[in-house]
Amino acid sequence: MARKTIGERLAQLEAQRKTLQIRLGKQERAIDTRRKVLIGALVLHRLENDRDVHIGGGLAAWLRSELPKFLTRDGDRDLFDDLLKPQANEPAIGNVGSGSAV
Repeated sequence: MARKTIGERLAQLEAQRKTLQIRLGKQERAIDTRRKVLIGALVLHRLENDRDVHIGGGLAAWLRSELPKFLTRDGDRDLFDDLLKPQANEPAIGNVGSGSAV
């Protein structure tokens, strides 16, 4: 069996490094996605079960004010239509904190 040259061995090691780097990237994305899913599940659970949870005036109100700024795609906004609609006892998002008497 012929021995590999140093150049061939370096090329093989570089290919292995790239493969491992891709695998590491996939693993990091999977962890990030799982964290997002779990945080989202917690928020949805609190919205459904604990209406008295407060984050600066209430979790639902906070989400209604923050989600429109965070969601950039129409398809994503459509997923939260039920949550983004202002409640009867809350001011419209555009009027919150504006200081105007309009």
